[in-house]
Amino acid sequence: MKAPEAEQKNLLRLQAVDTRLQQIAHQLKNLPQQAALAELGKTLDEVRRRFAIATGEVDDARTELGRLESDAAVVEARIKRDSERLQASASVKDIQALEAELASLAKRKNDLEEIELTVMERVEEKEAALAAILAERDAVVDQVSVLEQERDRAAVELAAQQADTERDRAAVAKTVSEELLALYEKRRTLGGGIGAALLRARTCHGCNMTLTGADLEAVRQAAWDDVLFCPECDRILIRTDESGIPLS
Repeated sequence: MKAPEAEQKNLLRLQAVDTRLQQIAHQLKNLPQQAALAELGKTLDEVRRRFAIATGEVDDARTELGRLESDAAVVEARIKRDSERLQASASVKDIQALEAELASLAKRKNDLEEIELTVMERVEEKEAALAAILAERDAVVDQVSVLEQERDRAAVELAAQQADTERDRAAVAKTVSEELLALYEKRRTLGGGIGAALLRARTCHGCNMTLTGADLEAVRQAAWDDVLFCPECDRILIRTDESGIPLS
């Protein structure tokens, strides 16, 4: 295949633009904030797990405290009732029975109050632990929000660069014939994103192979408008004044 020297050199411009597009696409796919967000997501999941457990513990402690308060209220009511009955009773036997029951109720009340104080302390501890986890969760959520905003700004900036670069590519692609462009695209697909490479100092800058022997002689004998390929990586080889090989 043959193509004007200028068109072949334009493939280097096109390759540079395509390489930049690949870099931008890679940056968009691997934004640094995304990795940090993934780690924060794991942290947030763990905090939420601990928050759920702590919430359950607070609810259990509050339920226990509520039950003790209810029991204490029942004892208080019975003490009040028995005290009234004691004041109104004239029977020695009834008075003795009521006094014994009041003593038992007083002990029960004292026991409940001691247990209630212990449970109240546990409720306070559980609530404090829950509040600390909630603060930790809010801090992580704030970090996530900041990183998401940074990620979105970076993505918008890269998307704008991508749009500008795609316009540049369209302009450069117009300087190459359809046949040569199709060949370049095919070699770029097979060559891992590189379809054309500069031959500088007899070395292919697509695979870094230095031409010698018959390969070097074949390039030396080729006409200036011959489209050549690297014998190693099979990419289009672009010759310039830097190639170290005089054109025929």
